[in-house]
Amino acid sequence: MHVQEWLDTVPAAAVYAVVGLVIALESLGIPLPGEIILVSAALLSSQHGGVDPLVLGVCASTGAVIGDSIGYAIGRKGGRPLLARLGRRFPRHFSEGHIATAERSFQKWGMWAVFFGRFVALLRIFAGPLAGVLRMPYWKFLIANVLGGIVWAGGTTAVIYYVGVVAESWLKRFSWLGLVLAVAIGVTSMLVLKRKAKRAQPLAAAAE
Repeated sequence: MHVQEWLDTVPAAAVYAVVGLVIALESLGIPLPGEIILVSAALLSSQHGGVDPLVLGVCASTGAVIGDSIGYAIGRKGGRPLLARLGRRFPRHFSEGHIATAERSFQKWGMWAVFFGRFVALLRIFAGPLAGVLRMPYWKFLIANVLGGIVWAGGTTAVIYYVGVVAESWLKRFSWLGLVLAVAIGVTSMLVLKRKAKRAQPLAAAAE
């Protein structure tokens, strides 16, 4: 079966549900590839007439806002012991260096860290729980959360969708290349953030 024929068999409702769920879980603090899923779905919507990019953007934005809000509530209730437990459970994502990097961003930028954190893989996972742990006023968090979720999810969907439309004839012949490229970009960003976090670890240790 040709890739395009296979794409046409994918139910739109399943795409919306998967995107919203994965982004929500990532936003509440579970390390999942939310951005890669969103980029892949936006590319899919440019080739699959049944997937509406507007509905996709709404589902992604909703998942981001709800997930971050749940993460905030969990972080506010669990406090710093929660971060310690997450560090033991997910040492590659919630290491002391990663936490120190995210916490410095929050201390320096406040609610803007929540907004711009939506565009950074590391902070996207930390934003909700860490804002709760640091007792950021919820109204500030909610404003930054909603705006960041809409701009990130809606903007990413729109850009990738229109890129896919413009390159539709090319993507029909190499439809998997866009997905491979999205994965490569996601992996590269994670490696860069991991390197930054490792450099931050000695600073965190010195501050203790």
